[in-house]
Amino acid sequence: MKKLGLYLLLLPGLLFLTLFMVIPIAMTILSTFFQEGSFTLEGYLHFLADPYFLKILWTTLQVSVVTTIACILLGFPAAYYISKLGPRKKGVLLALAIFPLLTSSVVRSFSWMIILGKKGLLNSSLLSLGLIEKPLEILYTPSAMMIGLIHLFLPLIIITLVGVMENIDPDLLKAAESLGASKFTAFRQVIVPLSVPGLIIGSILVFVGSLTAYTTPALLGGKQRVISTFLYQNAITLNDWHMASVIATIMIAITFIVIGLMNKLATKLNPKG
Repeated sequence: MKKLGLYLLLLPGLLFLTLFMVIPIAMTILSTFFQEGSFTLEGYLHFLADPYFLKILWTTLQVSVVTTIACILLGFPAAYYISKLGPRKKGVLLALAIFPLLTSSVVRSFSWMIILGKKGLLNSSLLSLGLIEKPLEILYTPSAMMIGLIHLFLPLIIITLVGVMENIDPDLLKAAESLGASKFTAFRQVIVPLSVPGLIIGSILVFVGSLTAYTTPALLGGKQRVISTFLYQNAITLNDWHMASVIATIMIAITFIVIGLMNKLATKLNPKG
């Protein structure tokens, strides 16, 4: 009876997710295999055979991977430092880390446009210092998209890593050092493996977020197309909903592939769980 009661508590949420997420996604995927009432793979073949489409897909994957790696490199030491602080300082720094999430991505993207533009803050500073002779072309490039996405998703990986690292027993480090390991070796052999769950979850959140983000790539990328802006173009501008559904299905497939690869990597890095 207790289990039945717990299942009944889950029922409203499951019904909501089924009606408004699972069924629409399933209908979108199924619609890509049928056109004018007959089964077809034309949409996928057209996408995979067109160099322009493949270039967009490659740019998207490149931006997502670099953004994820950069967030790991920046977020891991920051999360480790925060996890070792007392409750008051930890709360303040976590609040500062979360604060960017309270600001609209549109506002943040426009801020980066002001900073990275030809007459923006960055170029003006470098020109005044004599470090460059002409303005750097950063805005409306994949680099600008990466900068904006790192700013957007870095708090996510910090939060997930802090949640894992603060539960690691500090005595494990002391034990490793007492057995002759240096601080760096103890960190690499103890902290990193035990942080794998948070690292994997944070990496998935950042990668999938970067893969599907629209506002930041649209504002900072300009004419540079990524798969999300390409989907929008097909659906709204070209009114080609079939191709838009194909693109959405490819995005879903990439997401599941990445999650599977990340889980395998987690098992390999931390076989004991």
